[in-house]
Amino acid sequence: MAPQPANRLELIARASQIEPLRHTPAGLPIARAWLEHQGQVNEAGVPRQVCFGVQAVALGALAQQLAETTDGTLLQVSGFLAPLRQGSDRLVLHIQQFAEAL
Repeated sequence: MAPQPANRLELIARASQIEPLRHTPAGLPIARAWLEHQGQVNEAGVPRQVCFGVQAVALGALAQQLAETTDGTLLQVSGFLAPLRQGSDRLVLHIQQFAEAL
């Protein structure tokens, strides 16, 4: 059996626009937020400033934790990218784990 392609993202970003906790039609807790990353990376030996934002979503117990997070909190996040909805070009970070960044 061929190995599955990896889809994993780790990011330190500031949480903003955290939406109140909601529930899916199936009753699963869900919370959404906007994550803003600012940092520097080396590309081909040259330092490069990188600033971007990404929509994020958390489900289940993580949704409750995200909904209780204060806007502006710096988070260390890991998860995977998926389209906003089937056929969409917009990507959303699905949070699988997060903690306040030290």
